Parts: sequence; C-alpha cells; structure tokens
Amino acid sequence: MAAIPDIIRAELEIFEDVFKGSVQSQVPLLDRIMRYIVRTRGKQMRPMFVILSAKLFGDAKQPTYRAASLVELLHTATLVHDDVVDGSLERRGFFSVYALWKSKVSVLVGDYLLAKGLLLSLNNGDFEILRIMSRAVKLMSEGELLQMEKARLLDTDEDSYFTIIRNKTASLLAAACAAGAYSTTEDQESAERMREFGEWVGIAFQIRDDLFDYNREDAGKPTGNDIREKKMTLPLIHTLSQCDRTTRKELLHILRNRNRNRRAVDRLIREVQAHGGIEYAQQRMIEFRDMALARLHEFEDTPVRKALEELVRFSTDRRR
Repeated sequence: MAAIPDIIRAELEIFEDVFKGSVQSQVPLLDRIMRYIVRTRGKQMRPMFVILSAKLFGDAKQPTYRAASLVELLHTATLVHDDVVDGSLERRGFFSVYALWKSKVSVLVGDYLLAKGLLLSLNNGDFEILRIMSRAVKLMSEGELLQMEKARLLDTDEDSYFTIIRNKTASLLAAACAAGAYSTTEDQESAERMREFGEWVGIAFQIRDDLFDYNREDAGKPTGNDIREKKMTLPLIHTLSQCDRTTRKELLHILRNRNRNRRAVDRLIREVQAHGGIEYAQQRMIEFRDMALARLHEFEDTPVRKALEELVRFSTDRRR
C-alpha cells in the first residue's frame, strides 16, 4: 500500500490541515485530547477512499477535503464511543481515550467530534455530503444494536450477518466513496455507483477481519476475540449450518456458556476449520472484492483507478 499516498500526497497534506483545524478547541482539556487523537490515528484508509473516489472523476476540490475530514471525524467519534461501550483500554497499540480520561470525558469527546463534523458541513453548505454521511451513522447504530441483540439470542443466520456488517462496517466506507464522488461531480448517479463500490469493499474488509479470529496463517494462532464476545461471524455461521445436530448444540453451548474457556474456544475453532467455515468465508470475501474491482473496471485505466484497486486488494490481503 506504500505507493498510494504518493499518488495523493499533496491532497492528503491538504486534508490533514483541514482535519486538524476542524478539531481545534478553546477548552484546554479538549484541545489536549484532540492532539492526542490526531497523533494516534490509524492508516486513514477512509479519507484515502474519499480522495481517490473524487479524483476518479476529476481534481479534488475543497468539498472533497471537507468530506474526507467529516468521514474521519465521524469514524473517530464512533471509535471513542465504542471503547466506552466495550471497556477497551487500547486502540491501535496506544491507550484509548477511555483508558486515559474515562467514560464521561470519552462520551463527551465523541459527541464533540460528531458536532464538529456536522458544523464543518453545515457551515460550508455541503448538505448532500452531510446527508450521505448522516445515513451512514444511522445504519452504523442500527447494525451495532442488531449485532448486540443477535449476540444475546445466538440466532444469527447468514442473512442477518450480512445485514449487520453492511450496516455496521460497510456503510461508512460506502458513504466515504459516495461523498468523494459527489464532491467533484455533484451527480447522484456517480455517487451511487461509488457507494455500491464502497459497500462491497467494506463487506470484504469485515469478512477479512472476522477471519483473523479463526485462521492460524495470519496471526500465528487464532485470537477467539469474537467468540469471547459471542459474535457469530460467517465462518461459524457456515459451520453451524453444515455440522450435525449434536455438534451444533455443543458449539452453541460453548458460545453461550464457555466462551472464555480457552480449551472450549479452541474446540470451537477446530470445528470451524474442519467444517470448511474458513474456506467458505474466504470465498464470499473474494466474491465481494471482485464485485468492487469489476465496478472500478467500468472506469478508464488511470493511476487513480490503479490506486483504488490496490486499496481494495489491501483490504482483503492484509495481515492485520
């Protein structure tokens, strides 16, 4: 993925300035936390998708940089809130905001980031981009709550799984691509084409993430984190649909009652591996990746298209 920033290096520098300016605060504590968040952010894949989606149709404009900043603000807000909900003390190898400043401050920081994103768009008249992103936030909340409900009932089937990840994960990446396209075209059809592209990439990305729980070749050993949280992801869902009734009952018992017992979790992982759950999930991941690549191939072969293709492949080939 090293070559991608070279293609949009200048645009990423402008985006950084816009983003840093958008989170500044006159409240010393808040400004200190914002500087910490800026310093510990991740790969910024979503802003890259915004900028590259914009450049697929023309040169990036000021609405492009504001759209990229809005995506990053909303994404960061959801991560800060997620860490409170999950009690997570670490984020990307750094202490989380929750670990350093606890629940009340973290919730307020997340709210502040959401408000700054809204104001960034409203103050500049980016109403359609704001509509695109607001829909994504609604879907993310619905997806998260549906996943929590399904984890309680342990009745997630494949249709429910795809609804959850389409809403919870893929909707933000879909909105990022749609907003990027709209920022340079102001064309609803172009935005919708790129929204679908981003959704397919986001689904493939999430399946890849789910596979880390089960696959030894990536992490050295399976993590079992989703199992401990009673999340029924695609490898397990497929296994439950293929195994006999007795095994299914045993696996659901582990998920419900022994999900923090290492030996029991290892047993569940072995059953998933034995019943082809990993291979099935990989196959579905590749299907969505190839749908996204096919959409890109509708456009002229340019360095921007190649960069987007590389980002798509990184989403499914990454080792963490």
